[in-house]
Amino acid sequence: MAEEELKMEEGGKKSKLIIIIVAVVVLIAGGGAAYFFLMGDDAADAPAVDGEPMAQGEAGGPAIVKTGTALYVAMPRPFVFNVPGSTRDRLVEIKVQLMMRGSDNEEQAKMHIPLIEGTLLKIFSTANADDLVTEAGKIAIRDSALKEVQKTMMNVSGNQTVEEVLFTGFVMQ
Repeated sequence: MAEEELKMEEGGKKSKLIIIIVAVVVLIAGGGAAYFFLMGDDAADAPAVDGEPMAQGEAGGPAIVKTGTALYVAMPRPFVFNVPGSTRDRLVEIKVQLMMRGSDNEEQAKMHIPLIEGTLLKIFSTANADDLVTEAGKIAIRDSALKEVQKTMMNVSGNQTVEEVLFTGFVMQ
């Protein structure tokens, strides 16, 4: 009997030790995670302009600070068009949304949707099916669409209005 009690006490001590070790590891991991999540950003170390901190760009220079809530304006219909390819022509359908900041820009974009659609169609019609198959080709046409839409909106309203052109649907057959 005495031997059985002694074995049971030793087993209980080992399981308690394992529980304590696991608890300590969990506490240390939780403390490390909390430190990284709650650690302040480096905005205090960034240079200040007129008493306000500036954001740092990729090259260490000042970056464009984007303020305001992002608003999205969807183009009312998807763009459907043919593009030539090396082996055959393809049919492409692209659904587009425009991202901007500020309700004034949103109203400007909604007011000029036909002009924006025309600009996007002009850019999309210059595409090649071989380029649109690749991710780099999709990014290139999206970037050129953004530049052209911003240039068009600058001519019409005096500001770029649109911050991003987003493809929310892309089908090529």
